[in-house]
Amino acid sequence: MADQAPGLVTSHETDRDWWRGAVIYQIYPRSFQDTNNDGIGDLRGITRRLPYVAALGVDAIWVSPFFKSPMEDFGYDVSDYRAVDPMFGTLADFDAMIAEAHRLGLKVMIDQVISHTSNKHEWFVESRSSRENPRADWYVWADAKPDGTPPNNWLSVFGGSAWEWDTSRRQYYLHNFLASQPDLNFHNPAVQDALLDEVRFWLDRGVDGFRLDTINFYVHSAGLEDNPPLAPEHRNASIAPEVNPYNYQDHIYDRNQPENIAFLKRFRALLDKYPAAAAVGEVGDAQRGLEIISEYTSGNDRIHMCYSFDFLAGTSLTARRVREVVERFERVAPDGWSCWAFSNHDVVRHASRWADHVVDRNGFLKMAATLIMTLRGSVCLYQGEELGLTEAVLDFEDLQDPYGIQFWPTFKGRDGCRTPMVWSHNEHNGGFTEGKPWLPVPYEHLTGAVDLQAGREGTMLEHYRRMLAFRQRYQAFAKGTIAFFDAPENILMFERHHEDMRILVVINTGDRAQTVELESDAWRTLEDSPHEDGEREGRRLTLSGFGAWFAMMDN
Repeated sequence: MADQAPGLVTSHETDRDWWRGAVIYQIYPRSFQDTNNDGIGDLRGITRRLPYVAALGVDAIWVSPFFKSPMEDFGYDVSDYRAVDPMFGTLADFDAMIAEAHRLGLKVMIDQVISHTSNKHEWFVESRSSRENPRADWYVWADAKPDGTPPNNWLSVFGGSAWEWDTSRRQYYLHNFLASQPDLNFHNPAVQDALLDEVRFWLDRGVDGFRLDTINFYVHSAGLEDNPPLAPEHRNASIAPEVNPYNYQDHIYDRNQPENIAFLKRFRALLDKYPAAAAVGEVGDAQRGLEIISEYTSGNDRIHMCYSFDFLAGTSLTARRVREVVERFERVAPDGWSCWAFSNHDVVRHASRWADHVVDRNGFLKMAATLIMTLRGSVCLYQGEELGLTEAVLDFEDLQDPYGIQFWPTFKGRDGCRTPMVWSHNEHNGGFTEGKPWLPVPYEHLTGAVDLQAGREGTMLEHYRRMLAFRQRYQAFAKGTIAFFDAPENILMFERHHEDMRILVVINTGDRAQTVELESDAWRTLEDSPHEDGEREGRRLTLSGFGAWFAMMDN
């Protein structure tokens, strides 16, 4: 355990409300930039590339796990919450990274994986040693049924039973994910206290916030009741692939427990002791995601914001779908706050998930970027999204993800979205590493490398930069309310309103030109729009395929 770094505690002055409407850039450390040529990205690599991130115009970075870990789930199996895994560097490297980020005006959020640990964590090593040790109740242990089978029917997200037999204690322990990721027992106050101490360590080190992994999995039902079956018509593959029987249950006892609210209040109270700390929670629930976000973000004493899988699943990005999701959120969580994302490290990149069969893929992806940055809420962008990177197609022999190996070939896992960032089209491995990369760099990604897009009019990267700058110029996008207007199929039309600023957004989610009638002729076209896709005559507006138009009205 390392001591606190001097001089990094409150050096980054900022507005407490910075997170509301912030655009957060997710960095997957293994795949961002390698500096020691071992084929794996590291913290020094992040520091080296931070000027690129800052030039995008985002507000913050979210760094996926870099903690000490056996890496069976690539860092989401933590064996020491306060140590940097040697493959990523040292605590000194982390301090240098956060200092550079703050110098560039970027906030730093880090992953906190506190629903479970690695089975190599000292807490679990002690807990499994006997039924009487001081940490015996720090994990979820249960006796077998009389016939030796697991305590109940709960399933793991990664396949099979959520219970693993331990020969030392002769009991089962709960694992919602891999068997090497035992679940912590949040019913034990000592566990909550210990986890909050781990969070405090990083706050004292200068981080600005956290992304909370699997936030709705923290607390299980102490009664260990069987989950009931879920009717086939209510199943969907937003959380687990269709081939996984996890979708067959209604998960009302193994997650989403009301006691979780009390812990989130404790977590928020700790964050509120720091100048501007904030958190975004990952809500994984295929049936009640938005309702849970409402429960977790309502008021000022819980989590600041959450994201669900509504736009991370395979359901097409249509105007109707977007309006349904956003209006439902506004209805169920009127004082909550969402963080929207189209891609991340766990799902197929949306450039493939939604646009594989679209003729004008670039047009669609630019439209999607415009859309996500004009919705009410904060935004998470995933590294490479701004380049238009597609899902990599990998051979089975190249897979690293145990999830993909388990369900191959119907579900190919998460490696396809985790391949290395491409910085230069003519450097070895796209400029990511001079060694052998932990995942191959797809040849087709090299044509979208940063050096081929930066500063070139019309590229995906420059569209993201222009759109981010546009969003920052108008506070209505980050802070304003949202109200939709009825419009023809494929057309989204909504108003963002903040103080004395009213902005109309009209987006064509289809590939063909369409005409829409405006509700007023008082709207003034915003001449600094990143799009030049609209032709207007009075109240009649015609948009090209995947086009967008912005206007302002004085109060």
